[in-house]
Amino acid sequence: MATVPPGPSNALPSSPVEVAPFSGAGRAEPAVEAGEATYRVEDSVSACTGKKSQPANEVKGSAKKKHKNMLARASPAAGSPGRAEGDSHGIRYVRYESELQMPWIMRLITKDLSEPYSIYTYRYFIHNWPQLCFLAMVEQECVGAIVCKLDMHKKMFRRGYIAMLAVDSKHRRKSIGTNLVKKAIYAMVEGDCDEVVLETEITNKSALKLYENLGFVRDKRLFRYYLNGVDALRLKLWLR
Repeated sequence: MATVPPGPSNALPSSPVEVAPFSGAGRAEPAVEAGEATYRVEDSVSACTGKKSQPANEVKGSAKKKHKNMLARASPAAGSPGRAEGDSHGIRYVRYESELQMPWIMRLITKDLSEPYSIYTYRYFIHNWPQLCFLAMVEQECVGAIVCKLDMHKKMFRRGYIAMLAVDSKHRRKSIGTNLVKKAIYAMVEGDCDEVVLETEITNKSALKLYENLGFVRDKRLFRYYLNGVDALRLKLWLR
């Protein structure tokens, strides 16, 4: 696992580098052991309703169409290059720039996610894929963050992975999570990504709604995936 020596810690940057707008919660992705029990959501639908589930190619086509519409609505052409995107709530979206921003991200995500991460986990993702880490800022306070990666999957195609997404509880219902995911997805598209995946707790209804509104579909159920014993749903978004 990649590690990077920590930067100076005597002060945080007064103003993170702002980035041009992009259009576009999980858990660090583990290896699935051989024989691990998985549950396909479409099988559950067939068993419970007696109806044949929608063919995979139709689901994939529908997801692609929905995602295409989402990218069109959030196209960077809507903003001016070199300017940070803001909204009516005074929220700015910036790309990760400095090791000094690491405590902001860790503090926010530690409060929000179901499992603790070591600093090495954060560094693995952020130092290898800094272009896929975005922060939501209100003045000098970080109120949202997304951490992702993009690499080859099974030597066949490029898979993006949303490892962490968190929004401060005082700033929810302002579309911060949606905007962060859109920015990450568009950055992945620029990196020739073929698909995006993530896991979230099966009980996290708000996260499921957020991702499904952006075109993600339920791919697998992972039993007792989290340390607290809760099952996870793996969600997938096809980009090609």
